[in-house]
Amino acid sequence: MKAWRFAVDRGGTFTDVVATTPGGRLVTEKLLSQNPGFYSDAASEAVRRLMARHGAGPIAELRIGTTVATNALLERKGERLALAITRGFGDALRIGTQARPEIFARHIVLPEQLPARVIEVDERVGADGAVLRSLDEVQARADLAALRGEGFDALAIVLMHGWQYRDHEARLARIARDIGFAQVSVSHEVAPLIRLVPRGDTTVVDAYLSPVLRRYTDQLQASLPPSGTLRFMQSNGGLAEVGAFRGKDAILSGPAGGVVGMVAASAPLGHRKLIGFDMGGTSTDVAHYAGTYELTGDSVVAGVRIAAPMMQIHTVAAGGGSICRFDGSRFRVGPESAGADPGPACYRKGGPLTVTDCNLFLGRIDPAFFPGVFGPNGDEPLDPAAAKARLAEVAAMLPEPKSLHEIAEGFLAIAVDNMANAIRKISVARGHDVTTYALACFGGAGGQHACRVADALGMETVLVHPLAGILSAYGIGLAPVKAIHEVSLVRPLGEDFADDLSTLEGQARQALLDQGIAPEAIVLESRARLRFAGSDSALAIACGDRAEMDATFRTLHRRRFGYSDAETAIVVEALSVEASGHSGGLGAVVPQPVAALGKASGDWPTIERAAMQSGETVSGPALVIDPGSTTVVEEGWQARREQEGSLVLTRAAALVRDRAVGTKVDPVRLEIFNNLFMAIAEEMGVVLQSTATSVNIKERLDFSCALFDRAGALIANAPHIPVHLGSMGDSIARVIEARGACRDGRGFRRGDAYVLNDPYRGGTHLPDITVIVPVFYGEESAEPDAFVAARGHHADIGGIAPGSMPPESRTIEEEGVLIDNALLVDEGRFQERAMRELLAAATFPARNPDRNLSDLRAQLAACTRGADCCKARRRNRAPRWSRPIWTMSSPMPRKASGASSTGSTRAASPMKWTMARR
Repeated sequence: MKAWRFAVDRGGTFTDVVATTPGGRLVTEKLLSQNPGFYSDAASEAVRRLMARHGAGPIAELRIGTTVATNALLERKGERLALAITRGFGDALRIGTQARPEIFARHIVLPEQLPARVIEVDERVGADGAVLRSLDEVQARADLAALRGEGFDALAIVLMHGWQYRDHEARLARIARDIGFAQVSVSHEVAPLIRLVPRGDTTVVDAYLSPVLRRYTDQLQASLPPSGTLRFMQSNGGLAEVGAFRGKDAILSGPAGGVVGMVAASAPLGHRKLIGFDMGGTSTDVAHYAGTYELTGDSVVAGVRIAAPMMQIHTVAAGGGSICRFDGSRFRVGPESAGADPGPACYRKGGPLTVTDCNLFLGRIDPAFFPGVFGPNGDEPLDPAAAKARLAEVAAMLPEPKSLHEIAEGFLAIAVDNMANAIRKISVARGHDVTTYALACFGGAGGQHACRVADALGMETVLVHPLAGILSAYGIGLAPVKAIHEVSLVRPLGEDFADDLSTLEGQARQALLDQGIAPEAIVLESRARLRFAGSDSALAIACGDRAEMDATFRTLHRRRFGYSDAETAIVVEALSVEASGHSGGLGAVVPQPVAALGKASGDWPTIERAAMQSGETVSGPALVIDPGSTTVVEEGWQARREQEGSLVLTRAAALVRDRAVGTKVDPVRLEIFNNLFMAIAEEMGVVLQSTATSVNIKERLDFSCALFDRAGALIANAPHIPVHLGSMGDSIARVIEARGACRDGRGFRRGDAYVLNDPYRGGTHLPDITVIVPVFYGEESAEPDAFVAARGHHADIGGIAPGSMPPESRTIEEEGVLIDNALLVDEGRFQERAMRELLAAATFPARNPDRNLSDLRAQLAACTRGADCCKARRRNRAPRWSRPIWTMSSPMPRKASGASSTGSTRAASPMKWTMARR
């Protein structure tokens, strides 16, 4: 029987729908996600409108990607729930890893805890499975009954070592269900993985969000005509039926559809190496694809760690609705968004100036081709006059006059730079050469900025599908049903795990059979998460020959983090099996050409994509219009329409960059370079956290990474430990004082690295060890042009007692090993023997020099990444950017941090240290 099939992406600003009619025609709809004066739910309203327009009929399948769970988590509007955890660990999830998300905040506000109540269960199982204290079922039943009496209906159960030894959790769950809890999430079912905090957080999220999803499902089904199958998009890029859709798997429901759509749309064009660029109204999602979907098993959303398979998607707060403002010193774009209500100023609801307003003012959006769904009655076009008025307000605030055109262009330049930095984090920072990739552009606002983002990254190909404005919905319509089952192992790679894989394969296969997928349609993929012993940074490797897995892991680790230790054993942290199979869906439907949308009203040459012939090209500057999006073909770019309707944009003329860099303070350039330098420092921090072995560094995040100018003044830092950043510049100065101009008889050399922890030379306490690397921009440089440094808290550095500062110590020697400007790397050669001798020679030597050396290598890897990034970024900017830009100073950072200068005001420094501090 012929029937409708719908795929819906309910985003933060817009809800997009792609559907096939009973006659096989592909149709689309786009609505504001929030428009309470006209409808209560955008998804059901869109379905009603399409059926009213194209004819009613039965619904064979409805697929939905939704932000309902994400919004409930962000706004803390999930189910009221209780947590049952092993006695003595009631505060474990609240304490977490001790990492502070807002490190510079003086008023510390901890993320609101999801459980409204916590009960401690009298039980304990050891790490070896021995029952140290039997489960007190009588007391547990009484405690749970009391919770039900208080109105709790959802319960999360998290017991020590419950991921592996499951009896106590299973018995407690049976008691809870007998008592009447409607939602019982058990950690060994939700996240059967080692480590209490992420396993516990994930279980709590599942209990918190699953009831919200069930209520939304019930409301949706009640508001729509009877439908066949209702499936939801999961964060892992696959679909699940209502009964198998869990709260923990709903966080990236919509964005995951975009990645699936991107890959499907690019396949006919022959591109297998893609950077996904999904720019919507609220934010921009970026993703990397090189033949396989990249998943991560550990994410942090709204202050909650979630250990569940998710698409590796990085989000930056730079969407069409990102608010543009002048803060007194710099232009800022985001992270705040105007959302759908009131929306940008041009939406006619009194909204603020946004990226969309800037594009509209500059003629990069033609209101004649935009849907007329704005204003108080939802029936008016965009308002260019409102955008112009908001820009004029900014102009009136500036200390130096700028035209409205310059202001709008400045805000766009910052937005583009923010998005380019986000792409670098998922590509360049992970060892991928982004210049060999195509930029797959989608989202309602993506086409407006794609060429500029590509230019910022050195990319020369942009792909724009006919449904680019609603590609996430299209991807949801093409996605397979998917189930991923995983288990922790923590075994050497050489040990056998065939039985474990077989068990997981059976579970994953059965999950799809239960959802109606035919046995012959099921495809299985097995992966192992491998890591070096002592490290927490696991990489997913396809299961196969052990020697090949070993070699692949070491190669990938070197590319990702900058080094690979040939002597360290590899551990299998976890196994996972993914089962996928197609059932229904939209199919690879080619969109029908659309009728004329309107008459061009702007100054840019404008053409509808549907009017272009296959093979026809358009040279920039020009606008190519689709029903759901606008593609801006910049000057120097050319757009070609392919046979199946896609646009392939290629750079037709060499990019000419602005080489004139003055020293006058400019609020646009100040923000761009601030973000650029900070992104480098953040990238260093990711490498350090991922490769360190000390818990202090890899979990507590007790480390700092920063960039310094040639005189040792701080240029930029990531949001790391403030006490480190206040004195690291003095450590750089110490090295410059001792080694500059060959004062040590040797001088600075390329490939060197230095290490110190001396409190009298810019250090803090002795466990905080600093690694410093000089950066040379050219062969002609006799002295370093800049420095990068990483300071990390080592677990031990000797002393009369283990720990940071022995309370009984009376001299610095009793606190541990003192290091003053030692040579860690000599022209590329790591000085392991010298460092071991240094760590062992003190009166109270280091207790675990192997771990010290491992952490020093991690710090060196971070500094190497920072130095490489500095040189790479410089190549993409004006040749003299390193000096004129650093001479800019601004009072803004002092105001933002509420701090005054550290006193690091050496006359030799060409820049005030506060330039990029936050």
